[in-house]
Amino acid sequence: MSLTVRQLLNHKTSGVYATRPDASVLEALELMAREDISSVLVMEGDSLKGIFTERDYARKVILRGRNSRDTVIRELMTSQLITMSPDQTIDDCMSIMTEKHIRHLPVLEGEKVIGLISIGDVVKSIIAGHEETIQQLAGYIAGDLKT
Repeated sequence: MSLTVRQLLNHKTSGVYATRPDASVLEALELMAREDISSVLVMEGDSLKGIFTERDYARKVILRGRNSRDTVIRELMTSQLITMSPDQTIDDCMSIMTEKHIRHLPVLEGEKVIGLISIGDVVKSIIAGHEETIQQLAGYIAGDLKT
């Protein structure tokens, strides 16, 4: 049985980091560097407006010769978001991330943001699940050999 998004969020130690739509790209990059993260949600109060990622920066600022101090997040953020509910599974996340070529999924309960799942979170969860299965199988085999 696959882990749910809620279960994964309960085991994450990092929080949700956000910036305002009118913040400069430089402000968002400083937050990302300070927290060692690769994306920030874009929020107006409690309302999710978009996401800004390192990929957005590379493709929409650097490659277009824009200035990080003078460009605001609203101009560059991804606003057509794919979100997850906490009751969906990690397998659902992996499928969506693979199909849509995205690395971050905001998690909403109703309209409220309760977390952010990254491709790293998903991969770690899947690896941990495989390791647990391997340990169980090894224990089963070792138990059979003793009888």
